[in-house]
Amino acid sequence: MKLIRIALCLSVLLSFGSWGSPEGSQEVEWLTFEQAIARHEKHPKKLLVDLYTDWCGWCKVMDKKTYSKIEIANYINKNFYPVKFNAEQKESVEFNGHTFEFIPSGRRGYHQLAAALTNNRLSYPTTVFIDEDLRIIQPIAGYLNPEQMEPILLYIGDDHFKTTKWENFTKSNKTSL
Repeated sequence: MKLIRIALCLSVLLSFGSWGSPEGSQEVEWLTFEQAIARHEKHPKKLLVDLYTDWCGWCKVMDKKTYSKIEIANYINKNFYPVKFNAEQKESVEFNGHTFEFIPSGRRGYHQLAAALTNNRLSYPTTVFIDEDLRIIQPIAGYLNPEQMEPILLYIGDDHFKTTKWENFTKSNKTSL
């Protein structure tokens, strides 16, 4: 009889789809660059662009450890149009009256848009922040763990970068997402 009750309880719990809160399944709602620009045209908002490559191990770690954190995903979805952009994609991208294309180079090559977003300093992963006027705020090269990403998101997402130097912000702001 106990076994039947346990099985019944488990099936009820599983039918709800998640063991935790509804937010527990929240993920970054990644867009293509074109989708983000289309949404931006209707409702301007900052963009967060995750530049990655298929072969980049730290890119995968960042997906698993940083972007999968519920608080980070929720904050990104609320304050940015999040773009997942393969810096070696072959498809052309139209942006700001320019056509950006893939450039074969070395063993793999690179996409012109990735080079433009990083000021020709390609490194993976790189997180690029773009403002509501589609101007680059800052590319940040390298893996960012959740503890590093949180203050950066708050600094840019809440517009502190417009009035406060980073050094002053990190000294005075101890809040997290």
